Amino acid sequence: MTERPPQRVPNRQLAALIAEAGFSNAGLARRVDQLGLEHGLDLRYDKTSVTRWLRGQQPRGTTPALIAEVFTRRLGRRLSAQDLGLDACAPVYAGLEFAATPEEAVDIVSGLWRKDSGSHAELRKIAFTPAGLVVPSRDWLIGRADDRVARGEQPPVPVVRPSGPDPRVPSQGRFSVPRQRSTERGPGQRVSGGDVAALRSVADLFRSLDHSYGGGHARQALVRYLEHEAEPMLRGTYGEATGRRLFGAVADLTRLAGWTSYDIAAHGLAQRYFVQALRLAQAAGDRAYGSYVLLTMSCQAVYLGHGREAVQLARVAQQGVGPAAPPVVQAMLNAVEARGHAVLGEARACGACLVRAERALDAARPGDEVPFWARPFDEAQLADEQGHCHRDLQQYRAAAQYAERALQLRAPGYARSRLFCRVVLATARLALGELDQACALGAEAAQQAAEMRSARAIEYVREFERRLEPYRDAPPVRTYRDRVAALG
Repeated sequence: MTERPPQRVPNRQLAALIAEAGFSNAGLARRVDQLGLEHGLDLRYDKTSVTRWLRGQQPRGTTPALIAEVFTRRLGRRLSAQDLGLDACAPVYAGLEFAATPEEAVDIVSGLWRKDSGSHAELRKIAFTPAGLVVPSRDWLIGRADDRVARGEQPPVPVVRPSGPDPRVPSQGRFSVPRQRSTERGPGQRVSGGDVAALRSVADLFRSLDHSYGGGHARQALVRYLEHEAEPMLRGTYGEATGRRLFGAVADLTRLAGWTSYDIAAHGLAQRYFVQALRLAQAAGDRAYGSYVLLTMSCQAVYLGHGREAVQLARVAQQGVGPAAPPVVQAMLNAVEARGHAVLGEARACGACLVRAERALDAARPGDEVPFWARPFDEAQLADEQGHCHRDLQQYRAAAQYAERALQLRAPGYARSRLFCRVVLATARLALGELDQACALGAEAAQQAAEMRSARAIEYVREFERRLEPYRDAPPVRTYRDRVAALG
């Protein structure tokens, strides 16, 4: 006797939500396709696809989560795939959502930390999605500050001080409840200003390690710190002012987790961290720091060759922070936009941005109030950006001039940045026909890269080596290859 295939059960949950949302089958399919495009997915569903889902067929892959997101946006409440009667899945774009509330933001980012700190190697293989930049940057730009972030605040309980002995409390003249502070932090525990200061100090430590040794050196320790220390704080008890500072400190650490992920070439993961850092910055009420996160996202887009997206992100950051930003911040904003134009080969637009950056930096004064994240942007950093721009525009004499200036001014602690500048200078020298100098500079950079855990550093050196290929039989190039081979 042959077995019949199991009969599908009509999906009444999905049918009810379609009716509530007022969707036609074709309209739902169209919205799922549009949302898929935002995340770089070419889905091509139609009304027949929706009919099959209503009859009980389960869509595969990321589609259940996309359908749930379509209904979430339409109905204004968070819905999961299970709420729609669909099989849950772990969508490849999870983490690109710009949360509706601070509480939802904590849920999303803490899930990201937990997955990243475990043995989820596939998380580091997720591809970067240019289309995934559109919605978060737009939502940040038009979004309003969260009305409230305080958590677990209760009105104070009056302390009862009876005039005489309380018979319920033997041998005690006063009735009081001793307060204890656990040595191990757990959800619900009160967060203090000292706790937030500790987060800031830890961020400074990890930032210094990243500059000197590359993102791969202590990235996992940073992610575990976020999971085991920052998450319990976010789920603790705090007032409005402390809560804003807490979200700001965690935004900074989360952006740094994204930056170190970017440096090890985990670009899709980095993108997700940046989006969540942007949302946490909104919860902190720190518009300026949100612009800094967008500049970080723009830098990643430049590195990956997405010039148009890089320019757009830099411009959104400029709109978001406004013309009243300190001159140093304005210099940063314009310099990063210039990098995007240079990738696109737009020399005039690039030059205009660099002029604005120079003028803004010249206008800065020692007494200006500058955010901590903008303080490292100085003449050395501007020269670095100018060198990169001129290299990308194939203006090699200017590239060499600015790269040399950046190396002269850059502090030794910024080892990876110095390596990048050295490769830009080597590339310019090669293009100018100075093969001996180019190979000597390239060999120094290769030695530095070998001492770091930075995929970007290695890629800079490999790109230089690709440029050396036409000269592979020249003595300086053979010497270069011998020196690099000796590094092991």
